[in-house]
Amino acid sequence: MFLASASLLLLSIWLIRRLYIIGRREPSLPPGPPTIPLLGNLNIFPTEYAHYKFTDWAKEYGDIYSLKIGPGTVVVITSMEAVRELMEKRSGNTVDRPPNYIADNITGGLNMVLARYGSKWRILRKTAHAILTPNAVTAHLPIQIAESTQVMYDLLKTPELFYTHIRRYSNSVVMSLLYGKRSPRYETREATLFFESQHLWELALEPGAHPPVDVFPFLRYVPRRWAPWKVLCDKTREAQRKLYFGLLDECLKRVQRGKENGCYMEEVIKRQDEFGLDRELSGYFGGVMIEAGSDTTSSFLQSLILLLTAFPNVQRKAHKEIDQVVGDQRVPNLDDVPHLPYIQAVIKETHRMRPVAPLAVPHLNREAETYRGYVIPKGSTIFVNTWGIFHDPDIYHDPQTFNPDRYMHNEHGTKPNTDTRSFRANMGFGSGRRICPGIHLANNSLLLNTMNLVWAFTFDYATDPSSGQPIPVNLFDYHKGILTAPKPFRCKISCRSSGHAQIIEREFREAIPTFQRFEGNLSVEDEAWLKATRD
Repeated sequence: MFLASASLLLLSIWLIRRLYIIGRREPSLPPGPPTIPLLGNLNIFPTEYAHYKFTDWAKEYGDIYSLKIGPGTVVVITSMEAVRELMEKRSGNTVDRPPNYIADNITGGLNMVLARYGSKWRILRKTAHAILTPNAVTAHLPIQIAESTQVMYDLLKTPELFYTHIRRYSNSVVMSLLYGKRSPRYETREATLFFESQHLWELALEPGAHPPVDVFPFLRYVPRRWAPWKVLCDKTREAQRKLYFGLLDECLKRVQRGKENGCYMEEVIKRQDEFGLDRELSGYFGGVMIEAGSDTTSSFLQSLILLLTAFPNVQRKAHKEIDQVVGDQRVPNLDDVPHLPYIQAVIKETHRMRPVAPLAVPHLNREAETYRGYVIPKGSTIFVNTWGIFHDPDIYHDPQTFNPDRYMHNEHGTKPNTDTRSFRANMGFGSGRRICPGIHLANNSLLLNTMNLVWAFTFDYATDPSSGQPIPVNLFDYHKGILTAPKPFRCKISCRSSGHAQIIEREFREAIPTFQRFEGNLSVEDEAWLKATRD
């Protein structure tokens, strides 16, 4: 009896000690906020807008620090030097993604951006690189140019709807390129389905917004009535599959009838065996490409309009440059870009000021890493704090000010004498082997639309009709989620002259034949809208 009691006592002590150790920061880890037993830092992990808190912690604990999430480890890096070393030079080890039960519950682990490193991810990535070559991107420029022309036309006719005009553009371009079917208006069925499903997807993925199911697997068995995240997962999965596989089947039928129009997914369907794709992989490949091309581009352009409205001095300089180079007798084109250094600086500064993915997408190291004397354990989640890097006052002068001039002084916009050997221009597109494969396609969209918006329009504060006073815009009123975009805001958009307006209308009419290649199988409502618009 005594022996049994003693054994039970020793077992209890051992269990208590083990539980006490869980959540403690190992001495070999980078520093970080104080932990508590079992939870570690889970009790203080931000549940929304995590990039703000991560940046505050970086100021206190340095450009590499750690958090304990139960028994798991999170490492946050907030310097270009650390990104280059861990994400670029050691990309073979940091190519993986952390387990994400919620994402896998929605996509079956087939979302290329979030998929774990393995054969399926390599198939998806190889397919993306095969179809998104620089030559292929150049071949699809006509529809990008045509769609950017419609943006100007839409803003000319109904400038108050600019927010949804921008969203329509980004969705229509990627839909046309991928599936050969455009979205002529924001209310087009596929565009509506996408933005509904994407909103749900971003809510599902927001860091800290849901219980840590991957840390505490027993949470998977919580009944649905007490687990709203399970309901969110089901709704998101249903919405995504309805869109992705509906588009895939429509494209497949067009190929079978010999009615191809040259879109990317036609090539994917024809080369399925070569790429190693099945129906599930094909559907989610197309779906993640829509996600990557739609929300990111529209978020950037909405931030651009917000910033041009808030910083009129920047707008005046941009107007001056484009007027000198392009004039008022034609629209800009990509050949103008080398002669527009300030417009290029505006794009760089928008990326810096309001990065679309402020914490990027977290990585996971496949094996333990030693860096600066710290040991980053195997299986640690690594966040690249893009927001914190781009708003570091030691690197950028007055980082909260929208100032493209900083890029006129040097390539990276940094303070004088800053060591920029670790810097690269495309930081906003991710890092290492997980960098966005559609970077060339995205850059063309950003260049075309930034030039067009500056060439054609003036952006001012909206006016309160009752008081006549200008309505300020809020530079921090952004949606929550893994990707961020400004919430709808009011501004006044005016065409710069009647001559500009005439050119926009002419360019829109001349773009109609390009549009028509991608206007098969539209709804009755879309057909009626097109007829009314073009008549």
